[in-house]
Amino acid sequence: MDKDRIAGAAKQAKGAVKEAAGKVTGDAKLQSEGKVDKAEGKVQNAVGGMKDAVRDAMNKSRND
Repeated sequence: MDKDRIAGAAKQAKGAVKEAAGKVTGDAKLQSEGKVDKAEGKVQNAVGGMKDAVRDAMNKSRND
């Protein structure tokens, strides 16, 4: 598993917490920061997934 996937998942979780805290406290800025963190985490997770796919494809082609 690529480190980007792990970091992306962590950023998504952090964003969800910030968003929820913003909703509870009525802090629109914190809520929007949480949404941004979640979106960045999704992108980073996707990049890590692509890296994993490329690595797996290269390993498979070497083993064929």
